[in-house]
Amino acid sequence: MPKKLGPGRPVSDSAVASIRIMMPTDANIRGNVFGGSILKYMDEIAAVAAFRHARRNVVTASIDRMDFLAPVYLGDLLILKASVNYVGKTSMEIGVRIEAENPLTGRTTHTASCFLTYVALDAKGRPTPVEPIVPVTREEKRRFREAVTRRRIRQVERAELRKLSVD
Repeated sequence: MPKKLGPGRPVSDSAVASIRIMMPTDANIRGNVFGGSILKYMDEIAAVAAFRHARRNVVTASIDRMDFLAPVYLGDLLILKASVNYVGKTSMEIGVRIEAENPLTGRTTHTASCFLTYVALDAKGRPTPVEPIVPVTREEKRRFREAVTRRRIRQVERAELRKLSVD
C-alpha cells in the first residue's frame, strides 16, 4: 500500500537561488556565454528545487521552450532562481529565472526564463508520488495557475502528436 501523502509543502521550502561567475570555459572566444552552459546551470538549479521538494531522486522529463532574451558575457554573474510551480502525481514543474549582472556596474538583465518538468523516482527507478505544492503568496498562486495551463497545453500537444504518428 503506498504511503499517504500529507497536505503539501509550501513553495518557499524548496525555492533556491544561485550565483555563478561566468568563466572562460563558459564562453566562446568573443566572450559570449554559450547557451549550453546556461542550460546546464539551469537544469542543475531546477534539479535542486525538485530534490528539495520531493526529497527523493528526480530526473528531468522535459524542458519547455527556451528563449534567450539577452546575452550573457564572460565575467558576468549568472543569477539563477528556481521554484516549484506545480506538482502532479509524480511530476513537478520547476520555473527558472535567469539574470546576468555586470559585477562592475551592478546592472542586472533578465536573460531567460524556462519551465522544466521533473519526475520523482522510487528506489527501483520508477515514478513515485510527490507531496502536493502549497502556493501561499499572490505570485506563487499566479505561477501555479499558469503552470496548470501549460500542463494542459502539453497534454493536448502530446495527444495531437500521437494522432499524427498513427496516421
